[in-house]
Amino acid sequence: MHYIEKGTAEFRKVTIGFFIGGLVTFAVMYCTQPLLPLYSKEFHSSPATTSLVISITTAFLAVMMTFAAALSNAWGRKNIMTCSLFGASVLTVISAFSPSFAVLLICRALEGIVLAGLPAIAMAYLGEEVEPRHLGSAMGVYIGGNAIGGMMGRVATGIITDLASWRVAVLCIGLAGLLCAWWFWGNLPASRHFVVQPFSLRKHARSLFQQLKDPGQLCLYGIAFLLMGSFVSLYSYLGYQLVESPYNLSQAVIGWIFVIYIFGSLGSSLLARLADRWSRQRAILLSIVLTALGALIALDAQLPIKLLGVIVLTFGFFGAHAIASGWVGVRAGRSKAQASALYLFFYYVGSSVGNTAGGFFWSAYNWPGVIGMVAVFALGALGLAFALKFSARPQVSSREYQSGSATSLSGTRNEVSADSAHSA
Repeated sequence: MHYIEKGTAEFRKVTIGFFIGGLVTFAVMYCTQPLLPLYSKEFHSSPATTSLVISITTAFLAVMMTFAAALSNAWGRKNIMTCSLFGASVLTVISAFSPSFAVLLICRALEGIVLAGLPAIAMAYLGEEVEPRHLGSAMGVYIGGNAIGGMMGRVATGIITDLASWRVAVLCIGLAGLLCAWWFWGNLPASRHFVVQPFSLRKHARSLFQQLKDPGQLCLYGIAFLLMGSFVSLYSYLGYQLVESPYNLSQAVIGWIFVIYIFGSLGSSLLARLADRWSRQRAILLSIVLTALGALIALDAQLPIKLLGVIVLTFGFFGAHAIASGWVGVRAGRSKAQASALYLFFYYVGSSVGNTAGGFFWSAYNWPGVIGMVAVFALGALGLAFALKFSARPQVSSREYQSGSATSLSGTRNEVSADSAHSA
């Protein structure tokens, strides 16, 4: 079999293609997050209602992530990924001209459906087409695109909004996405090792439900739900606070705050290593405690201390996410694809629920209300982490253990961008 090897023109096309593919996916997904306060003013909507601009996208993404990979087995990897990038970019352009909040939400909902195409399939394509010795290099470039897309999509939107308007900012993101999608379509090598497999909804559902029988997996899914809900909510309503007195920050400055995500990459790396040295449970408990501690520090009115709290929370969140996603892969044994799909489902549903719930707390209690919700979510995650001690791990061979760790590590890096890690 001929695999794509490092140093060849094909390998360069694959790495560039997935870098820009990841960049477009997460830039489109989260470019509207810094704009939530503006949407509230322009469309005269409450913070909770406005949060649906993000929540509805991640909710539909969560559902489609459980099906996209299976559908690609029948319809082809490159076809779905290309349609995903073109579709999301076109919808982003259309959303820039939204005459009403309802139209904006419809566009964002459709974006969530089509966006699932690339992140759900990228690893399958790379695993099939790239020489195994060079798979890590290709995956690393793809993950880098996710991280830069999630961060720069927010930063660019803030800067362009200050210079022109939010509509121009979103339009620019969409047009840039179309250019990247065109390059992806024209240059990504066609699949050579893809084998068509008929899609069976019954078989797919059965394999997913099988993963819900393990109490330990349920704890890990719950941790993903609660921590992602906390994380996205805090960043969304931080913008609401910083545009108000006494801060009165511009959209450009608020966009740059998302550079703090860099500390998330550091947290995922250091705390995951700590899990190897100590134990997963000890390390994830520490990560959750740091998440809660960061939220409490962010209560301080002084901006430098508030941002320090956000840094601590970001560090802890990504550490917990790294450990939890890795743990899911190990416990799953040979059912890693289904376990990872469910983990991402709960992860993004948590983003949707937490983000919108935070709006109600903001409206009722302002910033302390949001922090209170984050603290309660963190306590719930802490309880689930303690419960993991009493859930026996299914017996897996050392080979499965190593495979699970490697698979989950790739997933972890992917989500650090997002919105992705990725994202959040």
